Amino acid sequence: MQNYLDLTGKVAIITGASSGIGHATAIALANCGAKVAINYHRNELGAEQLCKQIAADGGKAITIHADVTQSADVARLVQRTTEELGAIDILVNNAGSLIERLRILELSEQRWDEVLNLNTKSVFLCCKAVAPSMMERKTGTIINISSIAGRNGGALGSIHYATAKGGVISFTKGLAKELAAFGVRVNAVAPGVIDTPYHEQFSTPEMMRGYVNAIPLGRVGRSEEVAKVIAFLASDAASYLVGETIEVNGGMFMD
Repeated sequence: MQNYLDLTGKVAIITGASSGIGHATAIALANCGAKVAINYHRNELGAEQLCKQIAADGGKAITIHADVTQSADVARLVQRTTEELGAIDILVNNAGSLIERLRILELSEQRWDEVLNLNTKSVFLCCKAVAPSMMERKTGTIINISSIAGRNGGALGSIHYATAKGGVISFTKGLAKELAAFGVRVNAVAPGVIDTPYHEQFSTPEMMRGYVNAIPLGRVGRSEEVAKVIAFLASDAASYLVGETIEVNGGMFMD
């Protein structure tokens, strides 16, 4: 019986993979057979522990420090991945953060730029870095991580983040049109309220209760549930999906 989620022999980069959805995605792709480059910026311990976990389960992974808002760092990330694991088949642009909740009168130009750079510019830089090889080999898949905030404007104090994540959705569609002719698929995932360090940092218990009340399934999601959708998009099971943004939110937002 054919396993349509088999990623054996594939090489994947997951940015911001030291915790949360990125962490779960690295495990999911490794479980499907992919060799994984775990990118991190500050959380070296989390990345190293993840790498050891994948190795203990029989997978292949490496950790690479890089600030994906910087083109030179992105170039080194791609170069080292290629040298140590092989040509890149899968890119998951997961790095991102709200950084802090700020309403419009509190939001400085510096913070606006920082959030846009982390959540949107990083996607552009990483896609541009892997595209030449994928286009030349006429194979590859890119999965960009957006957010329900990019669909509904986000909770109060997150307009900078929501704007950045909305940009990721538009960028995904535009890049998908460019790369489809080369056999490279580009899609996105828009998680809803997921149990990750993001909400531990940025959402109060009262906010979380309000979110749950608005979710038809009656609970927040798990990182593993998002990671499974990412693995699907990376696989041949999604071979005819191009330019789509899949909502993973328990029914909180239905497009």
